[in-house]
Formats: sequence, C-alpha cells, structure tokens
Amino acid sequence: MARLVGDLEVAEDAVQEACAAALAQWPASGPPANPRAWLIGVARHKALDHVRRESRRAAKEAAAASEGPRQGSLSQARVPEAEADDQLSLIFTCCHPALSLPAQTALTLRAVCGLTTGQIAAGFLVPEPTMGQRLVRAKRKIRQAGIAIRVPGPAELPGRLDAVLRVIYLVFTEGHMTTSGPDLIRGELCEQAIRLARDLNRLLPDQPEAAGLLALLLLTDARRSARVGPDGGLVQLADQDRRQWDAAKISEGRALVEGALAARRPGRYQLQAAIAACHGDAASADETDWPQIVALYNELLRYEPTPVVAANRAAAVAMVDGPEAGLAILTDLAADPAMASWPPLQVAMAELHRRLGQADSALAAYRHALKLGVPAAQQVFIDGRIREILSR
Repeated sequence: MARLVGDLEVAEDAVQEACAAALAQWPASGPPANPRAWLIGVARHKALDHVRRESRRAAKEAAAASEGPRQGSLSQARVPEAEADDQLSLIFTCCHPALSLPAQTALTLRAVCGLTTGQIAAGFLVPEPTMGQRLVRAKRKIRQAGIAIRVPGPAELPGRLDAVLRVIYLVFTEGHMTTSGPDLIRGELCEQAIRLARDLNRLLPDQPEAAGLLALLLLTDARRSARVGPDGGLVQLADQDRRQWDAAKISEGRALVEGALAARRPGRYQLQAAIAACHGDAASADETDWPQIVALYNELLRYEPTPVVAANRAAAVAMVDGPEAGLAILTDLAADPAMASWPPLQVAMAELHRRLGQADSALAAYRHALKLGVPAAQQVFIDGRIREILSR
C-alpha cells in the first residue's frame, strides 16, 4: 500500500481500516479466497476515500482515477499478489538519510516488522506517547521531503547501504535479546531480519558486507533453541547444549562469511560473522579457538571502536589470558558512567568475579545489574547465579 499510495502515513491508516473491516466481516462471512488481495483492495478504497476528502490533493485523485498504473497510483489496475522488493523498498525508505538513526530504527520496527508503538518505546526506554510522536514526525518527514518508496538506484546505494545494514541488525538484535516482555527471544523478529538480509544479499551480490550480515544472523540464530533453559532463563554460550544448534544455518553462514572475506573488503559484519563462525566450529567452549577470536576482535575494533565491542573482546581475552585480564578491561570500561549503567557489563564482571572465587564482588555486580533493570529471562539467569553463590 505504501508503494501504491506513495505516502507511508496514509498507507498505514488505510491498512488499519482494512484490517478493522476484516475483523468485522470475516467472522460472519468467512475469510475470502485471497485474504491478502482483499485487504489490499479494501485499503486502496480507504486511501482513495481519504484522497477525495482532501481537496488539496485533487491532483492525486485525478491520478487515482486514471487507467495507467504507476508509482503512487490508486487506480483500479491490478494489485500485484507479490512484489519481491516491497519490503526492501519500505526499509530503504525508513532508513533514508534524512532521518536520524533512532528514527530509522523505530520506523523500521513499526512499519516493516509490525511492532507496536508501546513495544518500540520500551526498547528505546521512552514513554509510549513520546515514541508515538517520533513515529508521526518521521512519517511526515518522508512525505514532506518527497522521499520515494523504492529501492534506490545503483548511484544512491553506497550512501544508503550502511544504514539499512545497521537497522536490519538492530531488528535482529531486538528479536535475539528482547528488551521487554517475559521471553528472551522473539523468533518472528529474528526471522524477519534474516529474510530482509537475504533479500538485500540477493539485491547486492557484490557487496561483501551484505553477505557478512546474513552470515552473522544465520550463525547467531543457529543457537536459538539452546539459549533458553527449562525455567525460561538465559543459558550462556559456554553452558549451551551444542547438539541443539542448527547445523544447516551454521554451514550456510560459514560459507557466506568465507565468500565475503575472500573479496578482501572486510567490514564489521563480516568480522562479527567470522567470530560467530569460530564458535560454530567448536565442539565446546574449551575447544574454541579463543586466540583467533581475540585477533578478530582486535580487527573489529578498527571498524567499530565502541565500548560494547571492547567489552565483548574482554570476555575472549579472559579465555586466553585468564579472568583477571578480562576483568581489568571491564573495570576500565566501567569507569565510564554510561558503561557502568549497562547491565550486560555488570553481568560480565560478575561472571569473571565468580570464576575467580570472589563471591562478594560477584554478588554485588549481579545485584547491581538487577537494579539497573534487565529483561525477565536474564533476571531468571541472574537470580539463579545469586542462589548458586549463596548456597556454597
């Protein structure tokens, strides 16, 4: 509908009205033979009604009444059953450089992935009305700037690709480690992100970072079934039953990252995928090639010199040089108040204190993480660690 209407806000309202009509009619009459085409057809009529009500949009109404289908047309011409690049067109629109990265991410989560405004607000740690206003402003900016809902042409792609890659990665991250709700994982978000990454890789077969992102998502998602324990809590990588890992995803991801790195144009997603492949190749945590992982993190820091990457590197350093070495890095990072208030850093420090037998320090860090606020599944994990220490 966004492609047919040429206006994301009008399209969203029209689709919502069509869904409301379906909820009212289908229980009595039964669903139509082609529900998708029905919804698009009704939404098209709702959008046309909106255009007719807006006198200043007379030109659009005239275009809608014309016979020739074109971008932005609401004519009675055929509604395509499927358009392979519709979602990519929408995500490139949501990730337009005229929007800030937070707005790009929020709009993609709303328009492409279907999260509610409340769910997005929880992820951004802002009130729901605030997020609602941000989304409205972003959609109106797209309309006012005349941003076309399409996949950019070859000349525009290089400047737009990084934002799209990052937003797809952030969508996957929200599914892989949900920021709100009782569940650790939102599988539908992981799958949507993987599907978008596949489409992007097909669209841009000569872009190694697109292949690297797809490889990273596959290699990470391969561990999904082993990441949640019977109590619903997080199971850390070292404790996972690797027999539950998806061998097909690991194999596909490994082949993708090897092909991408062969192009000799490394980037952050290829390097993260190479790290994930090292984990996928190992039969256990002890058999993992930790020196290679540290070397890959050293390289990754050149492309993404962030405290989060440094914290992840510290966990690998702890496996190579001992927990004291990893803890020293994390302690330095915690000198930054923003990092000190990041719950995963406190959990990582607690884990290293625990390995060193420093029970009091471990308990303090675990409890600090709980005070900062963590999703329910991580809280179950932390509570279990605290009980384990106190029972000794």
